[in-house]
Amino acid sequence: MYDILIVGGGTAGLTAAIYARRAGKTVLALEGTAFGGQIASSPLVENYPALPAVSGLDYTNALLGQAKALGAKVKFGRVTAAEQTGEGFKLTAGKREYEGKALILATGASHRRLGLPNEEALTGRGVSYCATCDGAFFKDKDTAVVGGGDSALQSAIFLSNICRRVTLIHRRDTFRAQDAYVKAVGERENVELALNSQVTALHGESALTGVSVTGRDGSVRELAVAGLFVEVGQIPDNGPFAALAELDEGGYFRAGEDCLTRTPGVFAAGDCRSKTLRQLTTAAADGSVAATAACAWLDGTAQEK
Repeated sequence: MYDILIVGGGTAGLTAAIYARRAGKTVLALEGTAFGGQIASSPLVENYPALPAVSGLDYTNALLGQAKALGAKVKFGRVTAAEQTGEGFKLTAGKREYEGKALILATGASHRRLGLPNEEALTGRGVSYCATCDGAFFKDKDTAVVGGGDSALQSAIFLSNICRRVTLIHRRDTFRAQDAYVKAVGERENVELALNSQVTALHGESALTGVSVTGRDGSVRELAVAGLFVEVGQIPDNGPFAALAELDEGGYFRAGEDCLTRTPGVFAAGDCRSKTLRQLTTAAADGSVAATAACAWLDGTAQEK
């Protein structure tokens, strides 16, 4: 029986483990794929405070090492079921079961891919899923953004301040984004729209050199770009926990900045939580808030919401 069970070994989960251990709680963090989350595969992280140039892998290893050095237990295991018990909560991962008095859900979210050949190989080498993270690498270069929602248009606006030219590619003829974003994109002289179009091929070996854009009429246009930012949504993996924490229409946990869910003793942190900005800094903030709240709940000092 652990004091706190943590599902997820990314920035939010490992930060929560660090804070919980410093508060003297026993902690187990379970991770189903790779500790560190998506950032582990990033060749360079430049927007984390006090770490202006670090590889995603080095950042991940340092974070994991810090949690383990403080005494947090970490195990590989994909959690497939979670339930509330008389003493707390029970998680099922493979053939193993783990019990804890409090539960922090830091399951993260994965970026929806385009599903194109060479996409995985070019990720981090021109193909990106975060303009805020990687846009600075493409200063004064030509780039493209794929998508038609708020995130896609926000990325196009952000990149227009950095890049020489931005092509916004959307499979429909109208955007799903807020009118304010649509208007702002229309006012940017270096943003070109490619509507009723889809990216159908990625070019380049060691780095992205261009993309093929196919229109609804079957016409194909070759676009020379150094960067392609894919903003076609994210996929949270929160289904196994729906009985404990309410999900919004996108499948994210409904929890505010206090990280509290509808179930006492269950907290949500990081990209899996319904929020407006998903970055390493916000994940770390969530992890610290969730762990502090969990400790207060265990100690009986939590204030009523």
